[in-house]
Amino acid sequence: MPMINVKITKEGATTEQKKQVMAEMTEVLARVLGKNPATTIVIIDEVETENWAIGGEPVNELRKRVS
Repeated sequence: MPMINVKITKEGATTEQKKQVMAEMTEVLARVLGKNPATTIVIIDEVETENWAIGGEPVNELRKRVS
C-alpha cells in the first residue's frame, strides 16, 4: 500500500486544488511505478509558515522581507 505525504504551507490551497493534487499524485504512482490507485494513500499536511523555514529563516519572516 503506497503512501505519499505532500507538505505545503498553509496559505489558502482550495479543496479543489488539494483534490487535484491527490488525484495527480495517485496517477503518477500508477503510471510510473504500476501501483494500484485503489490502495494508494495521499496525505496533504498544511504547515503554518511560521513552522516552515528556508535557509534557517521562517517563511513568514522571509516573505515579509522579500516582498
